[in-house]
Amino acid sequence: MKNRRLYVTLGVIALVVILIFSGAKNTYNSMVKYDEGVNVAWSQVVTDYQRRMDLIPNLVNTVKGYADFEQETLIGVIEARSNASKVNLNVDNLDENSLRMIEQTQAALSSALSRLLVTVERYPDLKANTNFRDLQAQLEGTENRIANARRKFNEATQEYNFYIRQFPKNIYASIFGFRTKPYFEAAEGAEKVPEVQF
Repeated sequence: MKNRRLYVTLGVIALVVILIFSGAKNTYNSMVKYDEGVNVAWSQVVTDYQRRMDLIPNLVNTVKGYADFEQETLIGVIEARSNASKVNLNVDNLDENSLRMIEQTQAALSSALSRLLVTVERYPDLKANTNFRDLQAQLEGTENRIANARRKFNEATQEYNFYIRQFPKNIYASIFGFRTKPYFEAAEGAEKVPEVQF
């Protein structure tokens, strides 16, 4: 009788240990899967940023061919590109401050490119240049890719953050070192409708 009770107790303990181990293993593996989803989405953002960075020298060289083009505008684009290339885009160091820094440098680069493209309007010969038009189309396509990649990053981040914040998964997340990740946010003032004057 004593042996039977001992075997039943050991069996129950073994079953509980197996269930706890299985739950922890499944939760950990799911956290890894969602974390990798964020990493893949971030890699696409970085790839699209790099594509834009690679297009800029060609665009600047095409515009430089027009001797009377505003040098200040070109210098602004070159400096903004340089500043953007200095920011660390490593997903392992991604927190709210580093993401804000990335957003600021990329916004400054977008702004400098916008000024360049607005300035080009005053140069009909440059606007008619086939190389310039092709580069401009590629740049516009890249901007759309960046917006799409950022949206997908936010979706992957939301899924990951939601998963690790649920109870009891939040306990495992804390034990295994999984932390919430930041989102891309709209630029300040983006909610305001631009004022158009004729």
